[in-house]
Amino acid sequence: MIRLRSCSSSLLNCPFHFRTHQIQNPQCIYKLFTQKAFHNAHSNPENHLSALISAISSSPSVSYCRAIHACVIKSYSYSDGFIGDQLVSCYAKMGSAEDALNLFDEMPKRDLVSWNSLISGFSRRGYVEKCLNALFRMRFEVGIEPNEVTLISVVSACASRGAVDEGMHIHGLALKLGLLWEPKLVNSLINLYGKLGYLDAVCRLVETMPMHNVVSWNLMIAIYAQNGSAAVGLNCFHLMRRAGVYPDDGTVVSLLQVCENLGLGKLAEGVHGVIIKSGLSANVRVATGVLDLYAKLGRLDYSLEVFKEFINPDKVAWTAMLAGYATHGYGQEAVENFENMVRKGVQPDHVTFTHLLSACSHSGLIKEGRNYFNIMSEVYGVEPRLDHYSCMVDLLGRSGLLNDAYELMKQMPMEPNSGVWGAIFGACRMYGNIELGKEVAERLFALEPSDSRNYIMLSNMYSAAGLWRDASQVRAVMKEKGLARISGCSFIEYRNKIHRFVVGDQSHPESMRIYAKLEEVIGKIRKAGFVSQTECILHDVEEAVKEDMISEHSEKLAIAFGLLVINAGMPIIITKNLRICGDCHGAAKFISLIEKRTIIIRDSKRFHHFTNGVCTCGDYCMVVQLFASHVKSKPIFKYWQLPRELTNASGEPQRQSFPKNAEAGNLVAGSCPHR
Repeated sequence: MIRLRSCSSSLLNCPFHFRTHQIQNPQCIYKLFTQKAFHNAHSNPENHLSALISAISSSPSVSYCRAIHACVIKSYSYSDGFIGDQLVSCYAKMGSAEDALNLFDEMPKRDLVSWNSLISGFSRRGYVEKCLNALFRMRFEVGIEPNEVTLISVVSACASRGAVDEGMHIHGLALKLGLLWEPKLVNSLINLYGKLGYLDAVCRLVETMPMHNVVSWNLMIAIYAQNGSAAVGLNCFHLMRRAGVYPDDGTVVSLLQVCENLGLGKLAEGVHGVIIKSGLSANVRVATGVLDLYAKLGRLDYSLEVFKEFINPDKVAWTAMLAGYATHGYGQEAVENFENMVRKGVQPDHVTFTHLLSACSHSGLIKEGRNYFNIMSEVYGVEPRLDHYSCMVDLLGRSGLLNDAYELMKQMPMEPNSGVWGAIFGACRMYGNIELGKEVAERLFALEPSDSRNYIMLSNMYSAAGLWRDASQVRAVMKEKGLARISGCSFIEYRNKIHRFVVGDQSHPESMRIYAKLEEVIGKIRKAGFVSQTECILHDVEEAVKEDMISEHSEKLAIAFGLLVINAGMPIIITKNLRICGDCHGAAKFISLIEKRTIIIRDSKRFHHFTNGVCTCGDYCMVVQLFASHVKSKPIFKYWQLPRELTNASGEPQRQSFPKNAEAGNLVAGSCPHR
């Protein structure tokens, strides 16, 4: 708490400090305002009162506003208009609609600005009905017609609450009043329709605009990116440049979303170049977006280079870098990143801890994960949320501590959601705990009755245990409910185009070359000791049939294509829509060793970096231990055979660390092309 005396002397001498945005103690300022010395020092305290109301409007407590209101009524004579409007707006911003309306109705003079203050305050809280009621009273009780500021506030409230019918009514009113010439109003309507997926309405509005400003273009790019038409959004950017409109930070943030949706690394590099050329690379928001994009596209080395260029990274930038390490399987580096963040005095939030615990989960850092989960509330004041419990259940479950994971779920202060139940369900599948798996599956069926993944997981669990009849019954239930299994497919970028492969795919123009290369590579890795893991094929068929089925998985086809077309010095980056199977994981390790290539595969959970026969996950996520119905057996497979120099003393694969120069900590891998 700041002492009143310590702050009052400086503010008495320099009262316009009220107008700054660095006011941290509204109570101190309110006490100062009520001092007689303050008013004796300033002949016109109304100006300072106005600044004070602006200052306390960011406070979470409405009591300050009520106190200032009482002070105005009891002690001073102020003009009816401006101060009253500010108090009304302040009440509405703080969510006290009743106080705002009561004060508004008591004001003897209410002009257009007064009505706009009331409606704007309601709009910020998303009170659509109150905005419309005020607009109705304004027009029909008082006879004041709205202007573009009035309608922008109402449209913004409609957009925040998804009220498209009400928004269309305001659109019609704007047309009737002749206000559609105002770009800000049209942009707010574009945002409304785009946010709710009405792309035809967006196109009609855009066509009627006499001139598009940078906000209009930014909205169009973002809207198409958010509605699954990223290529159209990219075309809007090209049109924007031809029109001579220069991009701003909003433009490039929308473009980064386009790049992520299209999954094109070369396009991301091009956008990065535009950012540098536009002088926006020093913008923390933009730079953080670039960092995050590179990490999501599998180029973590580029992300690290962007991060190193930050002078004073904020919490969002630190968290984005931590998230990159987490999804790429560099758990220890994520922990180091967190510790560096704290040492720099940056306070972590709930998002930071979600990624930190996720990193511990994917890397098997049980001790670290438990420690951070225990201290997040005690040391950092961050109360665990559902995401944090989900990560901890996943960490304990992956480590085989199913009882601990289940006990943690029972101790949760809130009801577990599908994410938490899904985490323990995956652990049951991994360790073959049929009894607990059935119980968890029933919970998931109740929470997500139309999610086919839960039925498939239970069916696979039965199949892995040899319970073919039970597995068949689950499949029958799926068929009865009309639930279809998602087909696995893999994607790889080449020449600014995404190439898609499915199991046994022969539709690619280079299909013959791809299969020839795949056969050649499979032959090489088998000579090196690779054995197909047919346990991944959960069908009751002959072993030879299983080997044929598993040899043409989409990941293998994508790898073969990458070996054919991607230069030897570049990594082969593949995206898979489902989890990578154990056999493809093992094959990718051997191929990286035999072909001396870096292979990066992103599945539905994380990235896997394969280099010199080792994966960044250390095979932690691939450890599958199956149990008999009543006796715990040895794992059918745990680690694939690798050359001795690539394993530790226990015969387990060595974990990869993020490649750095030992002296300076610089990247050894390829550098970011636009430094």
